[in-house]
This record gives sequence, structure tokens and C-alpha cells, in this order.
Amino acid sequence: MNTLLEEMTKEQALFTYLLRRGDDNLILSQRLGEWCGHGPQLEEDIALTNRALDLIGQARNYLQYAGEVEGKGRSEDDLAFLRPERHFVNTKLVEQPNGDYAHTIVRSFLYDAWHLLLQEALTKSTDERIASIAGKAVKEVRYHLHATREWVIRFGDGTEESHKKMQESLTEMWQWTGEFFEVDQVERMMAEAGIGCNPESLKDAWNSKINQVLEIDTLQRPAD
Repeated sequence: MNTLLEEMTKEQALFTYLLRRGDDNLILSQRLGEWCGHGPQLEEDIALTNRALDLIGQARNYLQYAGEVEGKGRSEDDLAFLRPERHFVNTKLVEQPNGDYAHTIVRSFLYDAWHLLLQEALTKSTDERIASIAGKAVKEVRYHLHATREWVIRFGDGTEESHKKMQESLTEMWQWTGEFFEVDQVERMMAEAGIGCNPESLKDAWNSKINQVLEIDTLQRPAD
């Protein structure tokens, strides 16, 4: 593995970087899609499905570009449906089971807060294709964060039972958030080329967004 990393070209790093961006959205969209027809109320059922469709669109854009960079004739559909399980490179948070509605909301909220910061940073990418994809995604992701933030506050500052469920969900999901800010050779190469951003540079802003909400809904921030 170390030898492969040492020999990684810029094109290989870009391909992996695009897969990560696409896979995160693809897998979370599938999880949210599982709620279709099972939401707690009709309006939210539709809202969850719409957010899943937004993520599918973003995944298609990144995976289509990844296929072009790879140069092996694979389309976004090939990359989405014909890769073995172990070839997916999404963050572990997005693949966690839905659980109850509190789990689903907390998972999306933690991801949305990071996802918005990342897409905002990528609008400044030196890769015009990535900057364009991110520019379109920012508007959607901003709405996603607004929606999940409001539900976290509503449940966290609601009844004793809803507060308890949110705290349990936050504690369980928190363990996966550290991966957002890990830096490996792919992330480093993309940041140095101006194509991506250093994941560590997003951590303070992410913490600030999360802490602001936790102060309102009186949920306790888990230990890192």
C-alpha cells in the first residue's frame, strides 16, 4: 500500500478524490431513500426524499467526472452500481443504519455541517469542473443543513423523551466524525494543487457550527 501511495500520480489522486465526493453523497442518498413512504409525517417524508435526490444529483456529477478522469470508459452508473463493496471510499458516517428518526437526523446534521463547508471551499478549486459542481451543490446543501439543524433543535429542546433520543444518537454518531478531517496523500496532493482543500482547515468552522446548535438544544457534546 505504501508503495502504491508513493507512486500515485496526480490523475490517480484526482480520481480517488472525486470518488470520495461522489460516494459520500451516493451512500447517504440511499440511506435517506429508505425512509420513502415511512417518514414520520407526509411533509417530512417528501422532504427526506427530495434531499436524497439532491445528493444523487451531486453524486452523479462527481462520479461522471471521475469516470472521465479514469479514462476507462466507465460511466457514473458503472461506478455507482458495478464496483465491489470494498472499492467504495465514502466516509463511514454516511453508511450508518438509519435507526430511528433521531439517528437519521443527527447523522445528516453532522454530515451537512461538514458538507457545506467542504463545498464552499471547493467553489474556489483551481479545477473549473469541480468548482462548477460545488457551486451548484452549495445552494442545495445550505438548505439541507437548515432543515436538519431545525430538527436537531426541535428534538433536543423538546420533550424529555426526544431530548434523550437525540443525545443517544449524537453520542453514537459522533465517533465517525473524526474521519472528516483526516489528511492522507490524496487529500494532501489535492490541497497542494489547489484542487481540493486541507480537511483540517474545516475543523474549527465545523466545531463552531455544531457548538452553536448544541448550546441552543442543551445537548452534551460527546468526547472526541
